Amino acid sequence: MTTGLLGGAFDPPHRGHVALARAAVAHFGLDRLVVLVVATPGHKPVETPVEDRLELARAAFADVPFAEVRREEHAYTIDSLRAGGLDPEKALFLVGADEFAGFLTWKEPDEILERVRLGVATRPGYPAERLEPVLAALRHPYRVELFEIPEVDVSSTDLRARLARGDRVDELVHSDVARLVVERGLYHGGS
Repeated sequence: MTTGLLGGAFDPPHRGHVALARAAVAHFGLDRLVVLVVATPGHKPVETPVEDRLELARAAFADVPFAEVRREEHAYTIDSLRAGGLDPEKALFLVGADEFAGFLTWKEPDEILERVRLGVATRPGYPAERLEPVLAALRHPYRVELFEIPEVDVSSTDLRARLARGDRVDELVHSDVARLVVERGLYHGGS
C-alpha cells in the first residue's frame, strides 16, 4: 500500500494544491493520500486558525480519490515523519518544484529522504536547472522523482490578497472553499 503525504499550511487551499494531489494519485498509483494541515508551520506564519484551514482543506480535497485530511501538530516535516512510523519504501512526500528548490533549507533534508521518497511536481516549462543543484547536494537523490502537473497559476499568497480586496476567486478554489471563506468571514471578508 503506497501512501502519499501532502503537507502544508493550506492558507487557503486552492486548485493548484488539488491538481498536485490528483496528479500524484494517478502518477504514483497511490492507495492513500494524507493531506496534513500543519497547525503551526515552522517556515512561515499563517493568517487563519488551524480549525478553519482544516475545514477549508476538507472541502478542497473532498473529490480527490483516496484523500483524507488531518491536522498535523509537528512544525517540521522530519519531526512528523519520525512520529509517523511509515515504511520508507511505501511512503511518498509530495511537494511542488518551487518548494523543492528550497529543500536544502528544510530541517534535516537528507534524513527526510531516508524516511520517505519525494515526489516533486513540476509545471510545464519549469526550469529544471533550478532543481539540479538541490539534487546534486543530496545524499540520496535517487529517492526523488519528478512528475508533471498541469499549469495552475495561483498561490495562497495571491489568493489572500485577492480576498482582502474583495475580489472573486471562484475559478481558483473549490466552490465549497469559496462558500466557507464567505460564511466564516475569512481573509478580511473576501467573496
